[in-house]
Amino acid sequence: MAKYTRGTVTAFAPFDARADAEALRKAMKGLGTDEETVLTILTTRNNAQRQEIASAFKTLFGRDLVDDLKSELTGKFETLMVSLMRPAYIFDAHALKHAIKGAGTNEKVLTEILASRTPAEVQNIKQVYQQEYEADLEDKITGETSGHFQRLLVVLLQANRDPDTGVDEALVEQDAQVLFRAGELKWGTDEEKFITILGTRSVSHLRRVFDKYMTISGFQIEETIDRETSGDLEKLLLAVVKCIRSVPAYFAETLYYSMKGAGTDDDTLIRVMVSRSEIDLLDIRQEFRKNFAKSLYQAIQKDTSGDYRKALLLLCGGDDD
Repeated sequence: MAKYTRGTVTAFAPFDARADAEALRKAMKGLGTDEETVLTILTTRNNAQRQEIASAFKTLFGRDLVDDLKSELTGKFETLMVSLMRPAYIFDAHALKHAIKGAGTNEKVLTEILASRTPAEVQNIKQVYQQEYEADLEDKITGETSGHFQRLLVVLLQANRDPDTGVDEALVEQDAQVLFRAGELKWGTDEEKFITILGTRSVSHLRRVFDKYMTISGFQIEETIDRETSGDLEKLLLAVVKCIRSVPAYFAETLYYSMKGAGTDDDTLIRVMVSRSEIDLLDIRQEFRKNFAKSLYQAIQKDTSGDYRKALLLLCGGDDD
């Protein structure tokens, strides 16, 4: 998985946390709010700088910046601005906490985060979750999920994927055969084999396994998963495969479907735009353009409106047409 230098949001220079805090206070003080100032500052500073602004805001005015944003803004625009203010290391833990809170579990969020994050990121999420919420993430997830879906989530939560150190062709052949026998050649499916291999082998190894699988079976591994599994397990297995192939392509597709058809899945749109803005959003934009015959910028422009749209377009960082 590539090193993270392909974000659209980078450190702003020259940066003055105090001046930004003063500008934000002025924008939200008195009657009416100057949304333009708020969105311009928060989308063009990176997360570390936003934390400095929040600290300066409290020092200067004795007020909490996030509380002020919540009281002055509304709707999706408010959700986006507040999400930008969440410290980067807490972002995923917070999203997972909300996905397993209250009635019903948001399997989509569990799938998206645990399929796409690196082992190091997953370890970090677990630590932060424990610190912030005084609870064990694995316990919380197993309490809310079941069956093979739960088992694969638990495997991913162990964050023990093999390191990328050379590929053993004999093992590639063996894994491809095991998957073929566990799926296409079997009456019913041996899900456990899919869970173990897809959840623990290294990224470069699995890419070779997928190629070998195609040679042996005549099918892409995704087609087999589609036929042999269903429901949440199918979605999670497919997300893991897509992320092994390309994390940016996976997120490009996630963004595309968040805006496709009637209505927009704003929670997903906000979560992906914010969480990837400093990591690989440039690569995601590239994949979006390549796979969906239009740019991410155009999709956002067509599907959103108002200050919410302006802020998302600034995060997007440009058009690719």
